[in-house]
Amino acid sequence: MPPHGHLGPPRGLTDFTPPARRAMVRAGTIALDAGHPALTTGVILLALAETRPFGLASFTATREQIGARVDTGPDARALLATLGIDLDEVRRHTRAGADDPDRWRLTRSPLRPLRVTLHGPLGSIPLAMHARKVVEVARWRPGPVTGESLLWGLLADGANGAARIMRSAGVDLCALALELGVPVRRAA
Repeated sequence: MPPHGHLGPPRGLTDFTPPARRAMVRAGTIALDAGHPALTTGVILLALAETRPFGLASFTATREQIGARVDTGPDARALLATLGIDLDEVRRHTRAGADDPDRWRLTRSPLRPLRVTLHGPLGSIPLAMHARKVVEVARWRPGPVTGESLLWGLLADGANGAARIMRSAGVDLCALALELGVPVRRAA
């Protein structure tokens, strides 16, 4: 285990490629904005669909398709629009630099080693068990963590619901697994 209980280097998400870092930061901001108690695999999938940190032809789901299947809380944008408030404008003024990946980090608690937390300027949010597994599988693969390795992590655990969400959004999971190079079990 790296020093000081960190999953990676003490600052940032430096073992992630820049696009994968942006996806994890976006997942954190989505979860914090929604008031979730933990960062879930559904939110990671939503962030991947939004930021698209990969060039996979078989990942055909859009942010809207995934968003319709993932709980992101009440639609604050619509509520504020009825009051004449532009949420995007408010966020631009109040969150300057908050989406800078260098200001975010993942840590593992030294007292609770299964607790992994994403920390950033907007707050801290623990990763739900299945989301932690996604990151651990992605880090297990050789090289830096990429968008593809995060998708690999989502597909590696059949119990996390990500495959169901992707399938219902029209993604051909067999084609995606083949394009990612995920080993599949063949029927006898």
